[in-house]
Amino acid sequence: MSRRGLLAVCLLLLASCKRNPPAVADAGTDAGTAAVIVATDAGALAEAPGDAGPSASVKRPDDAVAEVHPLAVCDAKEGAPLDAARDYYDAGHYEEALSCAAQAAALEPDLAAAHAERGAALAALHREPEAQLAYARALAIDPGDADALLGAAHLYAVQLPSSRERDELGALYAERGLSQPATPPELVPALALVAAMAFNDLGQADQALDRAAIVLAREPGNHEAKYEKALALFELCRFREAKAAFASLLKDKARAAHAHQHLGLLLEREGQWARAEEHFEKARALEPEDFPPPPLPSPDEFKAQVTRALADLPEDMRKDLEGVPVAAEEIPAEDDLLANQPPLSPTILGLFRGPSLQEPCDGSETPCRSVALYRRNLARAVRTPEELREQIRVTLLHEIGHLRGEDDEELAARGLE
Repeated sequence: MSRRGLLAVCLLLLASCKRNPPAVADAGTDAGTAAVIVATDAGALAEAPGDAGPSASVKRPDDAVAEVHPLAVCDAKEGAPLDAARDYYDAGHYEEALSCAAQAAALEPDLAAAHAERGAALAALHREPEAQLAYARALAIDPGDADALLGAAHLYAVQLPSSRERDELGALYAERGLSQPATPPELVPALALVAAMAFNDLGQADQALDRAAIVLAREPGNHEAKYEKALALFELCRFREAKAAFASLLKDKARAAHAHQHLGLLLEREGQWARAEEHFEKARALEPEDFPPPPLPSPDEFKAQVTRALADLPEDMRKDLEGVPVAAEEIPAEDDLLANQPPLSPTILGLFRGPSLQEPCDGSETPCRSVALYRRNLARAVRTPEELREQIRVTLLHEIGHLRGEDDEELAARGLE
Protein backbone atom coordinates (compact mmCIF):
# COMPACT_ATOMS: atom_id res chain seq x y z
CA MET A 1 0.00 0.00 0.00
CA SER A 2 1.35 3.41 -0.90
CA ARG A 3 1.80 6.01 1.77
CA ARG A 4 -1.00 8.06 0.27
CA GLY A 5 -3.32 5.09 0.20
CA LEU A 6 -2.42 4.34 3.80
CA LEU A 7 -3.25 7.88 4.83
CA ALA A 8 -6.55 7.83 3.01
CA VAL A 9 -7.63 4.79 5.00
CA CYS A 10 -6.56 6.27 8.33
CA LEU A 11 -7.54 9.95 8.20
CA LEU A 12 -11.23 10.05 8.90
CA LEU A 13 -10.87 7.76 11.90
CA LEU A 14 -10.02 10.97 13.70
CA ALA A 15 -13.41 12.39 12.83
CA SER A 16 -15.37 9.39 14.07
CA CYS A 17 -17.60 11.76 16.04
CA LYS A 18 -18.82 12.89 12.63
CA ARG A 19 -18.57 9.78 10.51
CA ASN A 20 -16.57 6.62 9.90
CA PRO A 21 -14.03 6.46 7.04
CA PRO A 22 -14.87 4.67 3.81
CA ALA A 23 -12.62 1.65 3.50
CA VAL A 24 -13.81 0.63 0.05
CA ALA A 25 -16.73 1.99 -1.90
CA ASP A 26 -19.38 -0.70 -1.89
CA ALA A 27 -21.93 0.83 -4.19
CA GLY A 28 -21.43 -1.31 -7.26
CA THR A 29 -21.83 1.81 -9.36
CA ASP A 30 -20.93 1.88 -13.02
CA ALA A 31 -19.49 5.38 -13.01
CA GLY A 32 -18.99 5.31 -16.73
CA THR A 33 -22.74 5.32 -17.35
CA ALA A 34 -23.69 7.90 -14.75
CA ALA A 35 -25.17 11.16 -15.98
CA VAL A 36 -25.91 14.45 -14.25
CA ILE A 37 -29.48 15.47 -13.51
CA VAL A 38 -30.21 19.05 -12.50
CA ALA A 39 -33.04 19.35 -10.03
CA THR A 40 -35.48 21.92 -11.36
CA ASP A 41 -36.02 23.70 -8.04
CA ALA A 42 -32.46 23.67 -6.78
CA GLY A 43 -29.79 22.93 -9.36
CA ALA A 44 -28.52 20.13 -7.12
CA LEU A 45 -26.31 17.52 -8.75
CA ALA A 46 -27.55 13.95 -8.60
CA GLU A 47 -25.70 10.91 -9.86
CA ALA A 48 -26.87 7.34 -9.86
CA PRO A 49 -25.73 3.75 -9.47
CA GLY A 50 -26.26 1.27 -12.20
CA ASP A 51 -28.97 -0.57 -10.21
CA ALA A 52 -30.89 2.50 -9.03
CA GLY A 53 -33.99 1.80 -11.06
CA PRO A 54 -35.43 2.29 -14.52
CA SER A 55 -33.39 4.39 -16.91
CA ALA A 56 -34.43 7.03 -19.38
CA SER A 57 -32.69 8.54 -22.36
CA VAL A 58 -32.24 12.20 -23.23
CA LYS A 59 -31.25 13.91 -26.45
CA ARG A 60 -28.02 15.86 -26.29
CA PRO A 61 -27.37 18.83 -28.58
CA ASP A 62 -25.17 16.62 -30.75
CA ASP A 63 -28.01 14.10 -31.09
CA ALA A 64 -26.10 11.53 -29.05
CA VAL A 65 -28.26 9.39 -26.79
CA ALA A 66 -27.17 8.93 -23.20
CA GLU A 67 -28.66 6.78 -20.51
CA VAL A 68 -29.78 8.51 -17.35
CA HIS A 69 -29.70 6.52 -14.12
CA PRO A 70 -31.54 8.54 -11.48
CA LEU A 71 -30.75 8.21 -7.83
CA ALA A 72 -33.16 6.26 -5.71
CA VAL A 73 -35.63 8.36 -3.73
CA CYS A 74 -34.17 9.29 -0.36
CA ASP A 75 -35.61 7.18 2.45
CA ALA A 76 -35.17 9.58 5.31
CA LYS A 77 -37.17 7.35 7.66
CA GLU A 78 -39.35 10.26 8.73
CA GLY A 79 -36.32 12.36 9.55
CA ALA A 80 -34.58 15.25 7.82
CA PRO A 81 -32.76 14.25 4.60
CA LEU A 82 -29.48 15.75 5.80
CA ASP A 83 -29.59 13.79 9.06
CA ALA A 84 -30.45 10.66 7.08
CA ALA A 85 -27.51 11.28 4.73
CA ARG A 86 -25.16 11.45 7.70
CA ASP A 87 -26.60 8.29 9.24
CA TYR A 88 -26.28 6.41 5.95
CA TYR A 89 -22.70 7.59 5.56
CA ASP A 90 -21.81 6.43 9.07
CA ALA A 91 -23.28 3.03 8.22
CA GLY A 92 -21.22 2.80 5.02
CA HIS A 93 -24.22 3.12 2.70
CA TYR A 94 -22.77 5.78 0.44
CA GLU A 95 -25.32 5.61 -2.40
CA GLU A 96 -28.16 6.17 0.07
CA ALA A 97 -26.13 8.94 1.69
CA LEU A 98 -25.72 10.59 -1.70
CA SER A 99 -29.47 10.33 -2.45
CA CYS A 100 -30.42 11.99 0.82
CA ALA A 101 -27.69 14.63 0.60
CA ALA A 102 -28.87 15.48 -2.92
CA GLN A 103 -32.44 15.84 -1.67
CA ALA A 104 -31.27 18.04 1.21
CA ALA A 105 -29.42 20.24 -1.29
CA ALA A 106 -32.50 20.39 -3.53
CA LEU A 107 -34.69 21.49 -0.64
CA GLU A 108 -32.15 24.04 0.61
CA PRO A 109 -29.82 25.01 -2.23
CA ASP A 110 -27.94 27.51 -0.07
CA LEU A 111 -27.21 25.06 2.75
CA ALA A 112 -23.45 24.48 2.73
CA ALA A 113 -23.76 21.42 4.95
CA ALA A 114 -25.89 19.62 2.37
CA HIS A 115 -23.33 20.15 -0.39
CA ALA A 116 -20.53 19.15 1.98
CA GLU A 117 -22.39 15.92 2.71
CA ARG A 118 -22.78 15.32 -1.01
CA GLY A 119 -19.06 15.83 -1.38
CA ALA A 120 -18.34 13.29 1.36
CA ALA A 121 -20.58 10.66 -0.24
CA LEU A 122 -19.16 11.26 -3.72
CA ALA A 123 -15.61 11.03 -2.40
CA ALA A 124 -16.45 7.76 -0.63
CA LEU A 125 -17.74 6.45 -3.96
CA HIS A 126 -14.47 7.51 -5.62
CA ARG A 127 -16.27 10.04 -7.82
CA GLU A 128 -13.63 12.64 -7.17
CA PRO A 129 -14.43 15.23 -9.89
CA GLU A 130 -18.02 15.46 -8.68
CA ALA A 131 -16.85 15.61 -5.07
CA GLN A 132 -14.59 18.53 -5.97
CA LEU A 133 -17.58 20.43 -7.37
CA ALA A 134 -19.73 19.64 -4.34
CA TYR A 135 -17.09 20.90 -1.93
CA ALA A 136 -16.46 23.96 -4.10
CA ARG A 137 -20.16 24.82 -3.95
CA ALA A 138 -20.31 24.29 -0.18
CA LEU A 139 -17.32 26.57 0.35
CA ALA A 140 -18.68 29.18 -2.07
CA ILE A 141 -21.79 29.34 0.13
CA ASP A 142 -19.91 29.24 3.45
CA PRO A 143 -16.10 29.54 3.25
CA GLY A 144 -15.83 28.62 6.93
CA ASP A 145 -17.88 25.42 6.93
CA ALA A 146 -15.67 23.06 8.94
CA ASP A 147 -17.00 19.83 7.43
CA ALA A 148 -16.54 21.12 3.90
CA LEU A 149 -13.03 22.33 4.71
CA LEU A 150 -12.06 18.98 6.23
CA GLY A 151 -13.58 17.03 3.35
CA ALA A 152 -11.94 19.18 0.69
CA ALA A 153 -8.60 19.09 2.51
CA HIS A 154 -8.69 15.30 2.68
CA LEU A 155 -9.77 14.99 -0.95
CA TYR A 156 -6.91 17.12 -2.27
CA ALA A 157 -4.12 16.18 0.14
CA VAL A 158 -4.81 12.48 0.58
CA GLN A 159 -7.34 10.90 -1.76
CA LEU A 160 -6.34 12.38 -5.12
CA PRO A 161 -2.98 11.50 -6.69
CA SER A 162 -0.27 13.68 -5.25
CA SER A 163 0.83 16.91 -6.87
CA ARG A 164 2.21 20.14 -5.50
CA GLU A 165 -0.94 22.08 -6.36
CA ARG A 166 -3.24 19.52 -4.72
CA ASP A 167 -1.09 19.38 -1.60
CA GLU A 168 -1.11 23.17 -1.44
CA LEU A 169 -4.90 23.20 -1.72
CA GLY A 170 -5.20 20.52 0.94
CA ALA A 171 -2.97 22.48 3.30
CA LEU A 172 -4.89 25.68 2.57
CA TYR A 173 -8.27 24.13 3.39
CA ALA A 174 -6.98 22.37 6.50
CA GLU A 175 -5.31 25.53 7.79
CA ARG A 176 -8.46 27.54 7.16
CA GLY A 177 -10.42 24.99 9.15
CA LEU A 178 -7.96 25.22 12.03
CA SER A 179 -8.17 29.01 12.03
CA GLN A 180 -11.98 29.24 12.17
CA PRO A 181 -13.25 30.10 15.67
CA ALA A 182 -16.45 28.16 14.97
CA THR A 183 -14.68 24.91 14.05
CA PRO A 184 -15.95 22.16 16.39
CA PRO A 185 -13.16 21.05 18.73
CA GLU A 186 -13.66 17.42 17.74
CA LEU A 187 -12.64 18.24 14.15
CA VAL A 188 -9.37 19.93 15.12
CA PRO A 189 -7.27 16.72 15.26
CA ALA A 190 -8.50 15.61 11.84
CA LEU A 191 -7.77 18.99 10.28
CA ALA A 192 -4.34 19.12 11.93
CA LEU A 193 -3.51 15.63 10.68
CA VAL A 194 -4.38 16.48 7.08
CA ALA A 195 -2.32 19.66 7.39
CA ALA A 196 0.64 17.62 8.69
CA MET A 197 0.34 15.23 5.74
CA ALA A 198 0.14 18.04 3.22
CA PHE A 199 3.05 19.96 4.73
CA ASN A 200 5.24 16.85 4.81
CA ASP A 201 4.45 16.19 1.14
CA LEU A 202 5.28 19.82 0.34
CA GLY A 203 8.63 19.59 2.10
CA GLN A 204 7.56 21.95 4.89
CA ALA A 205 8.55 19.62 7.70
CA ASP A 206 8.70 22.27 10.41
CA GLN A 207 5.02 23.06 9.91
CA ALA A 208 4.17 19.37 9.62
CA LEU A 209 5.81 18.76 12.99
CA ASP A 210 3.76 21.53 14.59
CA ARG A 211 0.48 20.13 13.21
CA ALA A 212 1.34 16.57 14.27
CA ALA A 213 1.94 17.93 17.78
CA ILE A 214 -1.61 19.36 17.80
CA VAL A 215 -3.00 15.89 17.08
CA LEU A 216 -0.80 14.11 19.61
CA ALA A 217 -1.62 16.62 22.35
CA ARG A 218 -5.27 15.52 22.01
CA GLU A 219 -4.74 11.91 20.98
CA PRO A 220 -1.36 10.68 22.25
CA GLY A 221 -1.87 7.21 20.79
CA ASN A 222 -2.67 8.32 17.25
CA HIS A 223 -0.30 6.26 15.10
CA GLU A 224 -0.83 8.28 11.95
CA ALA A 225 0.21 11.46 13.74
CA LYS A 226 3.19 9.59 15.18
CA TYR A 227 4.22 8.65 11.65
CA GLU A 228 3.89 12.23 10.40
CA LYS A 229 5.96 13.40 13.37
CA ALA A 230 8.66 10.79 12.65
CA LEU A 231 8.76 11.77 9.00
CA ALA A 232 9.03 15.47 9.86
CA LEU A 233 11.88 14.79 12.31
CA PHE A 234 13.72 12.86 9.59
CA GLU A 235 13.23 15.65 7.06
CA LEU A 236 14.46 18.20 9.62
CA CYS A 237 17.64 16.12 10.07
CA ARG A 238 16.84 15.44 13.72
CA PHE A 239 18.12 11.94 13.12
CA ARG A 240 18.35 10.57 16.66
CA GLU A 241 14.76 11.58 17.43
CA ALA A 242 13.58 10.26 14.07
CA LYS A 243 15.27 6.91 14.71
CA ALA A 244 13.43 6.46 18.00
CA ALA A 245 10.15 7.60 16.45
CA PHE A 246 10.34 5.13 13.55
CA ALA A 247 11.47 2.30 15.82
CA SER A 248 8.28 2.81 17.86
CA LEU A 249 6.22 2.13 14.70
CA LEU A 250 7.80 -1.21 13.76
CA LYS A 251 4.97 -3.20 15.40
CA ASP A 252 2.31 -1.14 13.65
CA LYS A 253 1.40 -3.34 10.68
CA ALA A 254 0.05 -0.44 8.65
CA ARG A 255 3.26 1.57 8.94
CA ALA A 256 5.95 -1.04 9.53
CA ALA A 257 7.22 -1.01 5.95
CA HIS A 258 7.72 2.75 5.97
CA ALA A 259 9.32 2.57 9.40
CA HIS A 260 11.79 -0.09 8.18
CA GLN A 261 12.62 1.97 5.08
CA HIS A 262 13.40 5.07 7.10
CA LEU A 263 15.40 3.14 9.67
CA GLY A 264 17.43 1.81 6.76
CA LEU A 265 18.04 5.36 5.57
CA LEU A 266 19.09 6.43 9.06
CA LEU A 267 21.46 3.48 9.54
CA GLU A 268 22.91 4.15 6.11
CA ARG A 269 23.80 7.64 7.28
CA GLU A 270 25.66 6.08 10.20
CA GLY A 271 27.67 3.91 7.83
CA GLN A 272 25.95 0.74 9.05
CA TRP A 273 25.40 -0.57 5.54
CA ALA A 274 24.59 -4.19 6.40
CA ARG A 275 22.02 -3.30 9.06
CA ALA A 276 20.54 -0.71 6.75
CA GLU A 277 20.08 -3.31 4.01
CA GLU A 278 18.30 -5.61 6.47
CA HIS A 279 15.69 -2.93 7.05
CA PHE A 280 15.40 -2.18 3.32
CA GLU A 281 14.75 -5.88 2.67
CA LYS A 282 12.05 -5.97 5.35
CA ALA A 283 10.39 -2.93 3.81
CA ARG A 284 10.46 -4.60 0.37
CA ALA A 285 9.00 -7.82 1.79
CA LEU A 286 6.14 -5.95 3.46
CA GLU A 287 5.36 -3.52 0.61
CA PRO A 288 7.06 -4.68 -2.60
CA GLU A 289 5.14 -2.21 -4.74
CA ASP A 290 6.21 0.79 -2.68
CA PHE A 291 9.79 -0.33 -2.11
CA PRO A 292 11.08 -2.25 -5.14
CA PRO A 293 14.79 -3.09 -5.40
CA PRO A 294 16.50 0.08 -6.65
CA PRO A 295 18.41 -0.11 -9.95
CA LEU A 296 21.64 0.79 -8.17
CA PRO A 297 24.64 1.00 -10.52
CA SER A 298 28.15 0.52 -9.23
CA PRO A 299 29.99 3.73 -8.31
CA ASP A 300 32.01 3.57 -11.53
CA GLU A 301 28.91 2.95 -13.66
CA PHE A 302 27.15 5.86 -11.96
CA LYS A 303 30.07 8.20 -12.66
CA ALA A 304 29.99 7.13 -16.30
CA GLN A 305 26.26 7.87 -16.50
CA VAL A 306 26.79 11.32 -15.01
CA THR A 307 29.59 11.97 -17.52
CA ARG A 308 27.30 10.99 -20.41
CA ALA A 309 24.52 13.20 -19.09
CA LEU A 310 26.91 16.15 -18.91
CA ALA A 311 28.06 15.54 -22.47
CA ASP A 312 24.46 15.51 -23.69
CA LEU A 313 23.62 18.93 -22.20
CA PRO A 314 23.04 21.89 -24.53
CA GLU A 315 26.13 23.93 -25.29
CA ASP A 316 25.04 26.94 -23.21
CA MET A 317 24.62 24.76 -20.12
CA ARG A 318 27.98 23.08 -20.60
CA LYS A 319 29.51 26.54 -20.86
CA ASP A 320 27.85 27.61 -17.59
CA LEU A 321 29.32 24.53 -15.92
CA GLU A 322 32.87 25.35 -16.93
CA GLY A 323 34.91 25.46 -13.74
CA VAL A 324 32.01 23.94 -11.76
CA PRO A 325 32.88 20.34 -10.80
CA VAL A 326 30.03 17.82 -10.86
CA ALA A 327 30.71 15.05 -8.34
CA ALA A 328 29.05 11.65 -7.99
CA GLU A 329 28.48 11.03 -4.27
CA GLU A 330 26.69 8.35 -2.24
CA ILE A 331 24.32 10.32 0.01
CA PRO A 332 24.21 13.95 1.18
CA ALA A 333 26.62 14.92 3.93
CA GLU A 334 25.03 16.21 7.13
CA ASP A 335 26.97 19.49 6.90
CA ASP A 336 25.48 20.13 3.47
CA LEU A 337 21.97 19.42 4.73
CA LEU A 338 22.33 21.66 7.77
CA ALA A 339 23.86 24.53 5.80
CA ASN A 340 20.30 25.65 5.06
CA GLN A 341 17.50 26.57 7.45
CA PRO A 342 15.26 24.73 7.50
CA PRO A 343 17.59 21.86 6.60
CA LEU A 344 17.52 20.17 3.22
CA SER A 345 15.83 16.78 2.97
CA PRO A 346 18.15 13.78 3.44
CA THR A 347 16.57 12.30 0.29
CA ILE A 348 17.60 15.10 -2.07
CA LEU A 349 18.82 13.83 -5.44
CA GLY A 350 21.39 16.52 -6.07
CA LEU A 351 22.84 19.71 -4.62
CA PHE A 352 24.28 22.94 -5.94
CA ARG A 353 26.78 24.56 -3.60
CA GLY A 354 27.86 28.17 -3.80
CA PRO A 355 26.51 31.46 -5.20
CA SER A 356 24.72 31.73 -8.52
CA LEU A 357 26.59 32.90 -11.59
CA GLN A 358 25.25 36.41 -11.03
CA GLU A 359 26.87 36.65 -7.59
CA PRO A 360 30.57 36.90 -6.71
CA CYS A 361 32.45 34.22 -4.81
CA ASP A 362 33.44 35.22 -1.27
CA GLY A 363 36.47 32.96 -1.04
CA SER A 364 34.98 30.75 1.70
CA GLU A 365 34.56 27.74 -0.59
CA THR A 366 37.07 25.97 -2.81
CA PRO A 367 35.86 25.55 -5.44
CA CYS A 368 33.46 28.47 -5.32
CA ARG A 369 30.67 26.50 -6.99
CA SER A 370 30.03 22.77 -7.28
CA VAL A 371 27.30 20.23 -7.99
CA ALA A 372 26.77 16.84 -6.35
CA LEU A 373 24.56 14.00 -7.57
CA TYR A 374 23.68 11.28 -5.05
CA ARG A 375 23.88 7.71 -6.33
CA ARG A 376 21.78 5.98 -3.68
CA ASN A 377 19.04 8.61 -3.48
CA LEU A 378 18.72 8.76 -7.25
CA ALA A 379 18.46 4.99 -7.56
CA ARG A 380 15.76 4.86 -4.89
CA ALA A 381 13.75 7.52 -6.69
CA VAL A 382 13.23 5.36 -9.80
CA ARG A 383 12.37 1.79 -10.77
CA THR A 384 14.42 1.03 -13.89
CA PRO A 385 17.88 1.83 -15.28
CA GLU A 386 16.20 3.86 -18.04
CA GLU A 387 14.37 5.96 -15.46
CA LEU A 388 17.61 6.43 -13.57
CA ARG A 389 19.35 7.87 -16.64
CA GLU A 390 16.45 10.26 -17.17
CA GLN A 391 16.40 11.28 -13.51
CA ILE A 392 20.13 12.04 -13.62
CA ARG A 393 19.45 14.35 -16.58
CA VAL A 394 16.54 16.08 -14.85
CA THR A 395 18.48 16.49 -11.61
CA LEU A 396 21.36 18.05 -13.53
CA LEU A 397 18.94 20.51 -15.14
CA HIS A 398 17.57 21.35 -11.69
CA GLU A 399 21.02 22.08 -10.27
CA ILE A 400 21.97 24.13 -13.33
CA GLY A 401 18.81 26.13 -12.67
CA HIS A 402 20.16 26.95 -9.21
CA LEU A 403 23.54 27.80 -10.76
CA ARG A 404 21.69 30.30 -12.95
CA GLY A 405 19.87 31.83 -9.99
CA GLU A 406 16.50 30.08 -9.98
CA ASP A 407 14.92 29.03 -6.68
CA ASP A 408 12.97 25.83 -6.01
CA GLU A 409 9.60 27.46 -6.66
CA GLU A 410 10.70 28.71 -10.07
CA LEU A 411 12.14 25.32 -10.93
CA ALA A 412 8.97 23.55 -9.81
CA ALA A 413 6.93 25.85 -12.03
CA ARG A 414 9.09 24.70 -14.97
CA GLY A 415 8.58 21.02 -14.12
CA LEU A 416 12.03 20.60 -12.56
CA GLU A 417 10.90 19.96 -9.00
